[in-house]
Amino acid sequence: MTKAVQKITLSPSRDIPFNKLVLSQSNVRRVKAGISIEQLAESIAQRTLLQSLNVRSVFDAERNETGMFEVPAGGRRYRALELLVKQKRMARTQAVPCIVRDRGIAEDDSLAENDERVGLHPLDQFRAFQTLSDAGLSEEDIAARHFVTPAIVKQRLRLASVSQKLHELYADDRMTLEQLMAFSVTGDHARREQVWDNVSRSGCDEPYQIRRMLTESTARASDRRVQFVGLAAYEQAGGGVLRDLFEHDDGGWLQDIALLDRLVTEKLKVEAETIAAEGWRWISVAVDFPFNHTRGLRKLDGKLVDLSPEEQATIDALNAEQVKLESDYQDADELPDEIDQRLRQIEAVLMAFEDRSMIYDPAEIVHAGVFVSVDSEGRLQVDRGYVRPEDDMAAVNPDVAQGADTPSIEGKEAGSSVQHTVIAVAGDAADAEEDDEDARKPLPDRLITELTAHRTLALRDALAENPAIAFQAVLHNFVLTAFYRFSSSGSSLEIGLRTPTFPAQAPGLRESASAKAVEARHEFWKARLPKGENDLWDALTALDGAAQASLFAHCASFAINALYEPANRYNQGRVSAHGVRTRLDQANVLARAVGLDMVQAGWRPTADNYLGRVTKPRILEAVREARGESSAQLIDHLKKADMAKEAERLLDGSGWLPEPLRLVDPDAAPVAQEGEAGPLPEFLADDEDRENASDDDPQQLDAAE
Repeated sequence: MTKAVQKITLSPSRDIPFNKLVLSQSNVRRVKAGISIEQLAESIAQRTLLQSLNVRSVFDAERNETGMFEVPAGGRRYRALELLVKQKRMARTQAVPCIVRDRGIAEDDSLAENDERVGLHPLDQFRAFQTLSDAGLSEEDIAARHFVTPAIVKQRLRLASVSQKLHELYADDRMTLEQLMAFSVTGDHARREQVWDNVSRSGCDEPYQIRRMLTESTARASDRRVQFVGLAAYEQAGGGVLRDLFEHDDGGWLQDIALLDRLVTEKLKVEAETIAAEGWRWISVAVDFPFNHTRGLRKLDGKLVDLSPEEQATIDALNAEQVKLESDYQDADELPDEIDQRLRQIEAVLMAFEDRSMIYDPAEIVHAGVFVSVDSEGRLQVDRGYVRPEDDMAAVNPDVAQGADTPSIEGKEAGSSVQHTVIAVAGDAADAEEDDEDARKPLPDRLITELTAHRTLALRDALAENPAIAFQAVLHNFVLTAFYRFSSSGSSLEIGLRTPTFPAQAPGLRESASAKAVEARHEFWKARLPKGENDLWDALTALDGAAQASLFAHCASFAINALYEPANRYNQGRVSAHGVRTRLDQANVLARAVGLDMVQAGWRPTADNYLGRVTKPRILEAVREARGESSAQLIDHLKKADMAKEAERLLDGSGWLPEPLRLVDPDAAPVAQEGEAGPLPEFLADDEDRENASDDDPQQLDAAE
């Protein structure tokens, strides 16, 4: 016979006047946690009591009911109601919904009520805030009703806006909250899901990597272009800004790069038009100019604007204050904030005085020009007083100035000629390299030229730091001229210092450590040498041997040409018919002599300077050489742009260099090329097959890359 299932009987509920309730000593909660009693009281005042109290009858010594009830479960609600009574916002006799228990153990009830409470999943909270917002509540209203700050409400509403697909991944614990926060940077659902597909398959799914991929086609608000035009001007022009509500984002990311560049160019042109009133022949405008862009131009000698007596007094006072502060705090381990700030202010003001305007001869201004650009801090940079060779020629022979490339002249009546300054915006268009997926195809000529430009500059710096090698290098040139019939010199005694120019502006060349070192050394000697060449011999004679050697090395370093030049590839690195080393061979000899190390010189592979310029197999080959096959497999399924970015991260700190930058030992035995890589794991092989299938079609390749 089947035993009947015993039915459950729920405890009865009733309304009990508040003044008949007392707090029980059986409540297990002893430690304060969660929202405060004050906040809970405000919530009850807004919404009334949303959850009944759990109570038990209070008996006297003879076990008779006294009409009072104790509260073993719901003590915080009781205290919140008690506070409302004290504030006279609720009557003492107000009926309170209660569940009356007469069985079991009071402590067990209290423990169970707390143990069985389950908080909302964060995603449910995000969606609930979104529902309240859709219902018309402002962020401030929601914050006030739920005792959080408006900033937190804004964050939760942003998380609620992330795509449904990513919400489902988060709900299923396949995505962390930190990852979801990273995806909230952009509002583009398709881009979010595309990035998730890439990072989840590659394993490169850290929040910072997600943010980087979502913002890779944007410009940081700290970018010098943004600092120059101002974020407000960009937004006023209709430009969008991505903001990260969860981490410091330095002002966000600007989405419309074309608009930003247009605003920068327009502002630079306005500045150039103001400068044109000074009477210059030409003004060249660009966000940045290539390294060595003034090579071959004559620099005008100018005179600093004289300081007024008041300005000189200010400088003297600031110098005295600076000396005193540095003396007072010379033994301090750390400067107080106010002292550090004051020293910075003094330094900025003194620097402004040093950078004051130059005065040039008006007769020379009409033949010279100006470079207008933006410096690394986002400030206007004006470099005045450069004369082109053709303008020098025109100054000597006015008939030359009648060519088609000269500025227009108005008012050609006697005694009157008004020159219109030619303002030109320098272009920065890079040649598009066709992405051939043949890993054995030689590196593009332009890329090799750019890489060897870095190497040439580093080699110049290294040679200038090694006078002994510099002497030997020039002596080698002399000996070739005097003793060898195949010498390239056509005269028995002539030897000149021909400074090769860089045919292309390699990314990062101007900001490289080598460029800064060469420029600083050049400025040092420029300041030390006389302005007039008639005094040069005596000045050189006055130098001691070490100084002469150092200057000699510096000058000799400018003659280095280790550039790969496609037009002269027959003379790049092959041995001539007479067995004589060619120019690049000699550059390698010199590099070994000075111990040139391009890693120590500061070069590292990036998407801009190498990885984004070569084929996908070459990217994978680089990662494989530096980090091994397992690292290469992490990115082998990615699209070209994503692969280059992730390869840059993987190669960082590895010391890997492309072949044109390596220091080759001519006596070392050739290293056998590795065979084809073994098959990929099955879960990656299908992806590779699909990738290869699409890459077979050039149109598909162009669309994908």
